[in-house]
Amino acid sequence: MHRTRFVTAAATLAAAAALLAPTTALAGGRPFTTDLIGADEPAGGDPDGMGTAHVWVNVGQTEVCYDLAVSGLDPVVGAHIHSAPAGIIGPIVVPLEAPVDGTSRGCVDVDMSLAKAILKAPQTFYVNVHTTAYPGGAVRGQLG
Repeated sequence: MHRTRFVTAAATLAAAAALLAPTTALAGGRPFTTDLIGADEPAGGDPDGMGTAHVWVNVGQTEVCYDLAVSGLDPVVGAHIHSAPAGIIGPIVVPLEAPVDGTSRGCVDVDMSLAKAILKAPQTFYVNVHTTAYPGGAVRGQLG
């Protein structure tokens, strides 16, 4: 009787915790957080823009999840993860939903080799957000 109550209570608590957790956190994976600023854009970004990118790389699920928050940018037209070290402009490797209202979040399926590459050398990948005034990138932050 006591064991049944304990199992039921534990299951109820686990279910409640899962419902309260953010969607992106449920995806698991290795977390990265980076500040997004215009000064990090090699071609010159928006001096008034700023933001934060939380990124989770999950090799087992072959996905990258993200939570972006930006301010001082108008209008936002794109967001991506690119492959290149600081100071270099690189190709897009993961498309992200543009935070047109200031925030965006989601998960994107990726090749396992890309997920492993990000985990191995996060400093060679960056998040940036694009605007009409700064089509090459308004704000940027390296993952590592």
